[in-house]
Formats: sequence, C-alpha cells, structure tokens
Amino acid sequence: MDFMSVLKSTIKMAIATFFSRILGLVREQVMAAYFGASGVTDAFLVAYRIPNLLRDLFAEGAFSSAFVPTFVEANQESKDKSRELMWSLFWLLSMITGVISIGIMIFAPELIRIFAPSFINDPEKFEITVNLTRIMAPFLMFVSLAALFMGVLNSLKVFFIPSLAPAFYNIMSVLSMLGLSGILIKYGYHPIYSLGIGAMLGGLMQALVQVPLILKYGYRPMWPKQFWTDKSKKIVRLIGPGLIGFAATQVNLLVTTILATGTIVGATSWLNYSFRLFQLPVGILSVSIGNSNLVHFSEAWKKKDEAGAKASLQQSYYLSFLTVMPALVILYCLSEEIVHVIFERGRFDRASTLMTAEALRMYAIGLPFYGLYKIWVPTFYALDRQKIPVIASVMSIVFNIAFCLLLTPHYGFKILALGTTLSVTLNACFQAWIIRKDLNLSWGFFFSLRIFKVLGATFLSAIVAETILKVEFFSQPFLNKCFYLGVQISAIAALYLILLWVMGERASVNALLSKVTQRFKRK
Repeated sequence: MDFMSVLKSTIKMAIATFFSRILGLVREQVMAAYFGASGVTDAFLVAYRIPNLLRDLFAEGAFSSAFVPTFVEANQESKDKSRELMWSLFWLLSMITGVISIGIMIFAPELIRIFAPSFINDPEKFEITVNLTRIMAPFLMFVSLAALFMGVLNSLKVFFIPSLAPAFYNIMSVLSMLGLSGILIKYGYHPIYSLGIGAMLGGLMQALVQVPLILKYGYRPMWPKQFWTDKSKKIVRLIGPGLIGFAATQVNLLVTTILATGTIVGATSWLNYSFRLFQLPVGILSVSIGNSNLVHFSEAWKKKDEAGAKASLQQSYYLSFLTVMPALVILYCLSEEIVHVIFERGRFDRASTLMTAEALRMYAIGLPFYGLYKIWVPTFYALDRQKIPVIASVMSIVFNIAFCLLLTPHYGFKILALGTTLSVTLNACFQAWIIRKDLNLSWGFFFSLRIFKVLGATFLSAIVAETILKVEFFSQPFLNKCFYLGVQISAIAALYLILLWVMGERASVNALLSKVTQRFKRK
C-alpha cells in the first residue's frame, strides 16, 4: 500500500469534509450572533449532548468500526450477501434507535436532572432544555442510518459524497435559525427551539442525500430473509465490548457537563465553541485519514496481506502528523484572532472571545494525539481486537474524571479542556504501545526520521508565528482583520511546507500539493 493510495482517499474525504466544517462554522457563527454564550445556548448544548452521546456509539463509535471490516468481508464473498447484511442492519438500527428516541422523549426531565442538575434552580431553563431534548430525540435514528450508508459507500471506495453529507445538517440548522426564529417568537415560543428543529431535520437530510448512491451501486431496499445472520452476530459481538467504553464515556461526559454547568454561566458554550474550532482539523484531516486507513487496512488484512496492511497503517500514521501539525500551530498561536473574527459579534462579546480562546489552546495541544486515536481505534476493530480501545478508553476516562474533579474547582472551566487533551494523549499512547506488540512493529515505525522532520518544521513554524507574524490586530477594521488572519494562516502553512522541503520531504510535499490542487480543479 503506497502513500498515494492512502493520500488520494484521504483527500477526497478531507475536501468534502472541509466544506461541511466550513458550513459548521457558519452555523456556530449564526448561533453565537443570535444567542451568544448564554443560558439558553447552554440549554441547547446540554439537550443536544444526550442524543449525541448515543450517536457516538451508533454512528461514529463501535458500530462504524465494527461494520466496515465485516461489510468488506461480506462483499468479497458476494454482493448479495453484503446487500442483505446492509438492509438487515438498516432495519435493526431503525428499530433500536427508534425505541431509544421514544425513551428519550418520555424520560427527558429525568435525563436533564442527571446531566445538568444546576438547571433545576432555573425553571425556565430547565423547561427549555427538556423541550429541546424531546425535539432532537429522532436525530439519533436519522444520523445512525446516515452512518450506516456512509460505511457502505466508503467500503465501496466512494468517499466524497458521504463525507459531504454532514454539510446538509449544517445547512438545515442555519436555515432553521434564520427562518424559524421570527416565526417562533411570533407564536410565543423561544427562538432557541429553531436550533433543535434544525438539528433534527439536519440528521434526516444527512441520511437522505446518500440514498441515491446506495441505489446506484445496486443496494436496493429489501426485507432480509434472516435478520440475525452470522455477519450480523459478528458485528454485534464486535460492538459488545464497545458498550463498556461507551458507558465509561457517558460517565466522563456527565461529570464534564455537571462541572461545566456548575462553574459559570456560559462555560458550557465557551467549551462548545472552542471544541468546534478544534474539531475543524480533526474532522477534515484526522477523521478522513482514519476512515481511509480503515478501508485500506481492512481490505489488505482480510486478504492476508500483512505487509500491505502495515504499509497502509504506516502511511496513515505519517500522513496524520504531516497534516495536523501546522493546524496545531495555527490554532494555538492565533487562538484569540480566530475566535474574534469567527464569533465576536451580536451577543458574543470580548469576554467570551478570551474565554473561548483559552479553552481552544488547551484543546489544540492534543491535536496530534487525537489524530492517532482516530487511526488506532478502527485498526484494532479490523484486527478483531476491539477490547483494546475499550480498555484504553476506560483508563483515560478514569484519569480525566479524577483530573477534572480535583482541579476544576481551583482553576475553572479550562481544566475540562486540558483534561480532554491529557486523556486522549494517554489513550493514544497506550494503544500505540499495544499495536506495536500486536503487529511486531519496530520503534522506527513511530519515531522515524520523517516524523522528526515534521516535528522540527512544526517547532520552527510556531516560533515564527509567535514572533515575526504577530501584528497589531484587534484595533483594525473587520475586513483588515480577515485579511491579516488569512495572511498569517497562509504564512504559517507555507513556512511549514518550505521547511519540510528544505529538510528533504519533497516527495510528500509535492504529492500533498498535487492532489489538493487536482481535487479543487475538478470541483
């Protein structure tokens, strides 16, 4: 498996995800302008977290990692078997997530008492949060089916449209805020409900836009002769250990939410806005690389091509560092400038900018480890070693909870961001240690000369960003700020690539620039 194969698949997903994430930033900008970092945005984020927690399992967690290798295996046997597997899981997922969604609607008040106990002291905020939870409950079912379709299409080497599908969630959210807020106010409802309606409809659209491709590739709807096939059982068996890690994740997020809502009004929103910015490179780069690696690694491993599987993993590992390190420099060194330009308007004031930027810096330093985490987890599922990510998850979450409980009362909400960074670092390092033993990898796999060149270019770029590239920024007119920020980001990226070129990584730089240029020309 050569570098270009992994890079080509990754760039297809990355460009599609780029458009989606940009629209996500637009969504966050509109939300910040309409509602700021206030009690009602805290209410929405708490309500959204409940179906989103379950989405992590069904859409982006254990299910996704377990499904793709099994579907690849079924498709290698025959298309009829893979088609039956897909639709058996479609109906099973629909029933399971549908029942859970109904349960969320029924028990919404009890869930909010658990996730945000401080809201009980504010009856209006509590009622808004409960109503938002009920509105968004079906989101779980829609986005889980969207993930199933995405897994099928990725397995068929179709990457662009599935990665673009989340853009429709962002479009629906923006349109709902712009179009429904006034209508809701007119009829006596709080405009924040427009966000809940947009999220629910966005999840539906995320699934529907992939259906034409599913039909195009011959996976027409069917009622399976047997739901509980050997392949279905295998997926459920692979998911099983993930439930333990998921339960641990729930406890972790529960503690984080309680601590955030108990610090200061707006803390949940500041953490959300900063995490959204952090998720921009994670979604565009790390998730794309991880998904690409899952397909290529699984295919090689199922064919008993151990050398090809290791080569795919190594190229993904290097590509992750190559692409996320300049993003780390940009997010850390330009945190205030980025938050100011993107969010500071309307109800989002200067104080919110400073708080959000502080949290963003804490998240940013964990970016390379988050990228590795996105590679290791699906790799272990392809190896039928799904217990390892679960053990790593539980271990890191226990650390995170202890860290946050101990230090948040003394240092405030930013510790919650730092705790997330330290826990994912611990998680990624533990999994790297295990995978080195399982695949008999040398230390040179992880600490090659190429990796040290990337780290060196990163360090030098950060020094320049903190010294030479700093300009008088906040007193400028808005358009000047946008121009200066664009120049600073471009200069950091260009300097990083030039340094790599000088250090001898010319093939990688050329390949990266060539593929990106080709994809944008085609669009």
